Amino acid sequence: MSLIKEQVLQKFQEIFGAEEGAKAYFAPGRVNLIGEHTDYNGGHVFPCALTIGTYGVARKREDDRLRFYSMNFGELGVIESSLEEFIPGGDKNWTAYPKGVMWAFEQKGMKIPSGLDLLLFGNIPNGSGLSSSASVEVLTGAILRDLFGFEVTNQDLALIGQFSENKYNLVNCGIMDQFAIAMGKKDNAIFLDTADLSFEYAPIKLEGAKIVISCSNKKRGLGDSKYNERRSECETALAELQKVVQIKSLGELSEAQFEEYKDAIRDEVRRKRAKHAVYENQRTLKAVAALKAGNLAEFGELMNASHVSLRDDYEVTGIELDTLAEEAWKVPGVIGSRMTGAGFGGCSVSIVKDEAVDAFIQNVGEAYKKKIGYAADFYVVEIGDGPRIL
Repeated sequence: MSLIKEQVLQKFQEIFGAEEGAKAYFAPGRVNLIGEHTDYNGGHVFPCALTIGTYGVARKREDDRLRFYSMNFGELGVIESSLEEFIPGGDKNWTAYPKGVMWAFEQKGMKIPSGLDLLLFGNIPNGSGLSSSASVEVLTGAILRDLFGFEVTNQDLALIGQFSENKYNLVNCGIMDQFAIAMGKKDNAIFLDTADLSFEYAPIKLEGAKIVISCSNKKRGLGDSKYNERRSECETALAELQKVVQIKSLGELSEAQFEEYKDAIRDEVRRKRAKHAVYENQRTLKAVAALKAGNLAEFGELMNASHVSLRDDYEVTGIELDTLAEEAWKVPGVIGSRMTGAGFGGCSVSIVKDEAVDAFIQNVGEAYKKKIGYAADFYVVEIGDGPRIL
């Protein structure tokens, strides 16, 4: 951490001149252990913050200019803008995320009094589904709060981040990513009811096992994937169900209730989408109960079942993520493995016994490269805290 802090401060000096007045910050990435595509369906999710994420160095300016530089997109150089130039849906590069949060602060009545020089460096793989965009959003919010003294809680930062992604970046995301990042707690996952934002921290005790992220290296963008389409299919299915049962969201239904009322959904594809939302929510409830009871094997089985549902009913996996999961299931010592994130590329998350981690990376890596034609990357990760000043 301290080494990266030195590197980003040094780079800031190189790009923007003297380091004086500059401060360093960090916001984590996140991985969702179970509960996928439930967060916009009023269901439960079970994500945790990671120790990898986004580093930022920021300094106030005397004028209204905004100068951005990303060490991950160095070829773009310094991108200049101003506090007068916020156009929802108008930015075609990475600065849309920090600018969206600045715009959202102003929409919420918090006027930003001066411009900024902002440098970012992320050690989350881009397009991996570990929420690099939400990490940048929460980081930007934490920087604005600190530099300008805005009175906002970490939970507010999550809501502002979601608002900016919905209204500025025009991606219809749920609350999970920003919430997991803003509210992260070391060695705990967050059991969150997205219907009312009630949550509890659940200690993740993986005696003799590790969380391994397998990155497919297939790039995808949330906005141009079928994410918004899936969301709309669920909204239509919900409207059809509401004609026969009193519910506000799919997350309110049990499996038995869904089976009783599912014929109200007239289209077979929409029925499958809604089935995933309902059953995945129930799997998440069971998984957290299993974890609390110390039954890691059951937790793993529910992770596997989650992937199958995302593959067959929600159809968001694709050959890359299916290969990662299916090859993982073959390795002795793998407790559970599933795709994580929006899908269509990105990552899988696996819980792997310590003694099997090396074999897992070797076997899954070789099988993946042979089938897909390029390599996957593997990260053994730890669960970390939320955003902070370094």
